[in-house]
Amino acid sequence: MVKKKAPAPAVDPDDDSGASETEVIAFRGDSKLDEEALRAHLAAVLRLEHIGVLLGAGASVGVGGMTINTLWEEFTTEFNDSFETLKEHSFVEDDEIPNLEEVMDDLQIAVLDATRREAVEKEDLVAAQLDLRRAVVSASVLQQGYWEDPLKVRDIPPQLQDHCQLLQKIRGARQPGQAAPWIFTPNYDLAIEWAAEAVGLEVMNGFRGLHNRTFSPHAFDLGLRNTLARGEARFGCYEVYLAKLHGSLTWIASDDDCVVEKSGETLWPKIREFRDSGEDDFGQEMVFPSAAKYMQTVGFVLGELFRRFTEFLNRPQTALIVNGYSFCDDHLNRIILSALQNPTLSLVVYAPAAVIGEDGPEVGPEYGSLQRLVALKSPQVTIVGGGPRAFFDKLVADLPDPAIFDERSAEITKMIREIKGGKNA
Repeated sequence: MVKKKAPAPAVDPDDDSGASETEVIAFRGDSKLDEEALRAHLAAVLRLEHIGVLLGAGASVGVGGMTINTLWEEFTTEFNDSFETLKEHSFVEDDEIPNLEEVMDDLQIAVLDATRREAVEKEDLVAAQLDLRRAVVSASVLQQGYWEDPLKVRDIPPQLQDHCQLLQKIRGARQPGQAAPWIFTPNYDLAIEWAAEAVGLEVMNGFRGLHNRTFSPHAFDLGLRNTLARGEARFGCYEVYLAKLHGSLTWIASDDDCVVEKSGETLWPKIREFRDSGEDDFGQEMVFPSAAKYMQTVGFVLGELFRRFTEFLNRPQTALIVNGYSFCDDHLNRIILSALQNPTLSLVVYAPAAVIGEDGPEVGPEYGSLQRLVALKSPQVTIVGGGPRAFFDKLVADLPDPAIFDERSAEITKMIREIKGGKNA
């Protein structure tokens, strides 16, 4: 016995309650963007002459890092005595999440002043300074196993998949003759370096040398090329430029006023001892931003990196994609906002704090610079928001895959298929 199909329910043409609307996930100026429109925009952006990515702490969470909020919560819990010291001397307030770089800078100046005056509070200030640095180091270690055995990143572990995909996609978008992409980050961690090694990309971070890697600014003006490649075989690039704007766990201030880069495996024993509250004074050797050292070599290195960042944003036909950055660094914010004076700059910001409303993104007053950026409603600025929709993994998924064929190859392939189809008809 064959069952008859039930008749389809009658549809009221005037009833649109069941109709599905395309979800708006971003705004470019006043224009709404859905998934398809956003990805098309990103594909066009990656074809510009110069492309860069600014990655904040949020971009490293998937590898074991911490956001600024989580780091501060860990510090106040694990180093409560030092937290009380900071409150007592008015470095922080009880109910606020401070700018860590500013606090570290103020602490450095206070320690120097207390040393000069032989003040009784010097010991507590030094202890608070070291504990705050320990908290930052702990958050920046990410995966301890990669420090102990660098070969573990060779097979691209799951935690590094998104970073590897990011590098491959922005590298694959480069056309013949275009410059290599830039990665800018205030993070101290090694996520980008590990991912670049895993996918076989050379990292140009301003340091040169084999046994004695010292900072040489002109290294950013160099590039790699395949001397055997001709024509379209020269497609793409072989390196990525990396500017770590606040320093790195592997940068050491040496006794001869130089900043040198060491391998992670070499430094790991000292980093681990310092992180675990040992007596080692390694934290004083690490390159942290500090106005007290600005006129010395450390300041020269960080100042040069910020200069490169500003110079990049002023180039014609430039795109900067921002992810994981909370817009809490006033120095970076001023550079980004002033860069919009460049009429050919395209800025794409993945902001979990932005709520995508019907009339545009909405941001709370605690994100002052981001709120100002949203209020501009500039067609140069694209805001992607909505909590997890703006996380790092979503950015990587939104970026287009590297092109396998150029336009001419695609046309030839289409012609061949049409010819084969005609013969089989």
